[in-house]
Amino acid sequence: MSNLRNKVQLIGNVGNNPEMTVLESGKKVIRFSLATNENYKNAKGEKVQCTDWHNMVAWGKTAEIVEKYAVKGKQIAIEGKLTSRSYETKEGEKRYITEVIVSEVLLLGTKNENKAA
Repeated sequence: MSNLRNKVQLIGNVGNNPEMTVLESGKKVIRFSLATNENYKNAKGEKVQCTDWHNMVAWGKTAEIVEKYAVKGKQIAIEGKLTSRSYETKEGEKRYITEVIVSEVLLLGTKNENKAA
């Protein structure tokens, strides 16, 4: 059990074109959403698809890979860790957010896949 740690693996579709920010220090950070789908049959036997949205954050070289290859709609696999933080809105409201800090990205789908605008 000593090898258990904060680790998440997801396969899904990029929900929006990733947004890159270059900090004053020169570090690059990119943020995007990832949609994962789960299919099941309800009590009536009807197929139901449930979509979950995840907030992704990637830094450095990983951010550069995401910026270059992960466009809206692209299927990717990620590995990372969950983190939670809070921030204050302009109106002074405290908000809480859970994000996945991406450590690895695997591009899925075909090479000639249509890119979304």
